[in-house]
Amino acid sequence: MIKMDGGVVIVTGSSSGSGAATARMLSERGTNVVINYSRSVEKAESVAHSCASFKGDVILQQGDVSRDEDCCALAQAAMDQWGRIDGLVNNAGTTQFCAHHDLDGLSADDFQKIYAVNTIGAYQMIRAVAPHMKTVGKGAVVNVSSVAGVYGIGSSLAYIGSKAALNAMTSAMARALGPTLKINAVCPGYIESGWHRKAIGEEATDRMVAHIKKATPLQAVNTPEDIAETVVWLLESAPNITGELFTVDAGMGLLRGGVPAKG
Repeated sequence: MIKMDGGVVIVTGSSSGSGAATARMLSERGTNVVINYSRSVEKAESVAHSCASFKGDVILQQGDVSRDEDCCALAQAAMDQWGRIDGLVNNAGTTQFCAHHDLDGLSADDFQKIYAVNTIGAYQMIRAVAPHMKTVGKGAVVNVSSVAGVYGIGSSLAYIGSKAALNAMTSAMARALGPTLKINAVCPGYIESGWHRKAIGEEATDRMVAHIKKATPLQAVNTPEDIAETVVWLLESAPNITGELFTVDAGMGLLRGGVPAKG
């Protein structure tokens, strides 16, 4: 558990989707938040504006987490503004859509670009904040992963591999950095945030959503707020829990792979 009212949390990739929802939820609790964006400054400013009526303060910090110097700058921005870091949400992520059977559809560069953000970026961010968390005396990290890394389904083999690596790294770093830091991962299923609609189109997305709602035990799909609630719970509560993966998928895992590989 970390200090929420007056505490400081960095949320990477927080200009939209689950990251934005997490930033708003934290700010509403009185947490000071670093809102991070790589390109979409207008969206990041909109998230900051939506937090204006809440108790917590926010600052905007541009940065690409695949660049170690940007990760260090994110940590330094929090320290310069508030003098402490209590929590980190590694939400920044990227992918490339490619059918799993299309072995010529991905290059080594594609893998490296996806791993650089999804896996190495999370590692670099933890490395950047860990000394400051140790100064505070404790800290909490939540890696936003995916069921792709658990069930072997997803937008591409590179994405699946990057999230599986992030899951393994979550366990290893939780063991290595305890007891000061607790590190867990949230593994969402499909999230209705508009991202898939832009990537694969309205019709394909509608078919996928309809199938998920029909097939899963809870007959539901995630909203960004659903993921944010789990992330915030792991930050502010969840005592004596570290190194764990929390799937948020309406029971998709109970289907044993019976959902199309589109997540």
